[in-house]
Amino acid sequence: MSKVEKMSDRQYLFGTIFIVANRVDTMLEREFKRFGITTKQWFLSAIIENLFDKPPTMKEVAKEMGSSHQNIKQVALKLEQKGLLILQKDKKDARVTRLKLSEDSYDFWTKIRGEGTSFTQTLFKDIKKDELEVTRRVMQKLQLNINEMDNKNEGDVSEDGY
Repeated sequence: MSKVEKMSDRQYLFGTIFIVANRVDTMLEREFKRFGITTKQWFLSAIIENLFDKPPTMKEVAKEMGSSHQNIKQVALKLEQKGLLILQKDKKDARVTRLKLSEDSYDFWTKIRGEGTSFTQTLFKDIKKDELEVTRRVMQKLQLNINEMDNKNEGDVSEDGY
């Protein structure tokens, strides 16, 4: 029996989450490189497009991405330089910056959507619907646990992350 086979399910899954995340990130970086964007730039755009009905704040996007305000700002500025994102001051509070996908962004993502669909179909091939449903529930529970753990530490950090 190999060391991997001797691991508890928790140990195996914990390690595998990192391996899968790293490998998918590496594969996506390689694919996106030819378009001049990064995986983080794609993910930020996908979060804005799929999770919000109106342009979100950097803080809202940071929370959804599990990242810091500072990291989101850096990625957003790069997308803005490429003409794929508009950073606009909030009408009610000028201290708040909202993130809006540009028309060029919609055109760009529409153009490469087929490749993304192909990637995800290949990634999830031979995984049955019921397996996906169970995995979704497990991932949701993991996210809740992470949020709980993170919220316990949040008392030490101000709203801006400092």
